[in-house]
Amino acid sequence: MTEVPFLPPHGNYAELLSYQKAEIVYDLTYRFCQRFLAKGDRTIDQMVQAARSGKQNIVEGSKASVTSKEMEIKLTNVARASLEELLVDYKDFLRVRDLKLWSKDSKESQYVRRLGTKPHVTYESYRTYVETRPPEVIANIAICLIHQTNYLLDQQLHRLERIS
Repeated sequence: MTEVPFLPPHGNYAELLSYQKAEIVYDLTYRFCQRFLAKGDRTIDQMVQAARSGKQNIVEGSKASVTSKEMEIKLTNVARASLEELLVDYKDFLRVRDLKLWSKDSKESQYVRRLGTKPHVTYESYRTYVETRPPEVIANIAICLIHQTNYLLDQQLHRLERIS
């Protein structure tokens, strides 16, 4: 006779596409801030912490799913809100420097979206762009990735709300 566990198995956050994208966003943001923002600029801490919060709250939500779908939803919403804050920071970066924000349908945005659909995408998939392109390009890549992550989180939240 197979013993049924008292608590259902929790999700493996590392398998969530939203987590994988959020990890790329964090890695990219960390490097972006180191390269393009002046040391001592408070924006560095705010952007890195927003990116970290997005990633870490997906982890916490996944782990909380063992005992509470409500807590999983709450933490996933916190992740989503943190990434939205980061999105505004990147848009502000472009705006105050009179740099171009790519349109959703630009060839550059479409390229980033296609790159993100390949299997097992990690920061390494973007490293050459992040390390060799100017800040305008990297900020726009980050914006595209944040939109992708937010879309995935929105889908995840809709599924969680239907289940609970």
